[in-house]
Amino acid sequence: MLQKTSIDARQLFRDVAPFAQPRIGRSVWEILVTSVPFLLLWALIYAAVSRGYWLGMVLAIPAGGLLLRLFLIQHDCGHGALFHRRSTNDWVGRAVSVLTLTPYDFWRRSHALHHARSGNLGKRGIGDVDTLTVSEYEARSPFQRFLYRLYRSPLVLLGIGPTYLFLLRNRLPVGFMRRGWGPWASALGTNLAIAAGVAVMIWQIGLWPFLAVHLPIVLVAASAGVWLFYVQHQFEHTSWDHDENWSFHEAAIHGSSHYDLPPILRWFTANIGVHHVHHLSSRIPFYRLPEVLRAYPQLESVSRLTLRESLRTLRLTLWDEQARRLVSFSRAT
Repeated sequence: MLQKTSIDARQLFRDVAPFAQPRIGRSVWEILVTSVPFLLLWALIYAAVSRGYWLGMVLAIPAGGLLLRLFLIQHDCGHGALFHRRSTNDWVGRAVSVLTLTPYDFWRRSHALHHARSGNLGKRGIGDVDTLTVSEYEARSPFQRFLYRLYRSPLVLLGIGPTYLFLLRNRLPVGFMRRGWGPWASALGTNLAIAAGVAVMIWQIGLWPFLAVHLPIVLVAASAGVWLFYVQHQFEHTSWDHDENWSFHEAAIHGSSHYDLPPILRWFTANIGVHHVHHLSSRIPFYRLPEVLRAYPQLESVSRLTLRESLRTLRLTLWDEQARRLVSFSRAT
């Protein structure tokens, strides 16, 4: 990993600006090459489930990968990255949100706050994984410590948490409920569109066949999505600072990981592993992020995590302000 002083993050922000231009043909192609196979695979799983449930469950894994990719396409639309016109990005994102079960406008607003505050200790709580400092954890009561340990456990983070987030929490504009009608319109409008689509599917194929096909796909995509979001900022040498020392550009480059995945996983995850560049310039379309790495090879090793290394991040749960790194519960007590 390169030292934090070896890259001028502000200059790099200016240097990568030319990559923040979508190629419309490529954007349309990426949407088609993801959505069409997803719909075909959904139909294939439905046919397979009627003949053998476990075959359908095996096929739910690649289908979940495609649904995850659709969510990341929605994510890029939220950043205004796939098309020149804001309205085109928004309506494509809204259409995809019906499949991803994620209200587009509400999520876009909360995710923008995540980008604006990432790595800022004084502005935690929206769009990120809850993280306590060592001193904050030590100041908690035994019961509060237990709850935090439970929250940070893999079972909750990657199992119960994603199910709750995508199936229940996204149904209401949590965190924005007092901020006017916009978040409500987004959440409830998406709910109505989902309800209409689900009603049509249940009318066509029945309740249990629909649940048997779609629910496993959603759970695979949700768990994978939460894992990606987790590992992008929860690694040992990430970056957290208080307001007076916090810098957007430095937090982007050094507080976000370069999750260096095998090629097939890079495709399914729409290059979101190049997260340090994405946080620095979120208007760069996902298919152009590898171009940035080729143009600036020094970024390859910054905050780099391999698939094997990423598994060890699950034990990192607290931010040690003195050591400036994430540590495990055992190292903090």
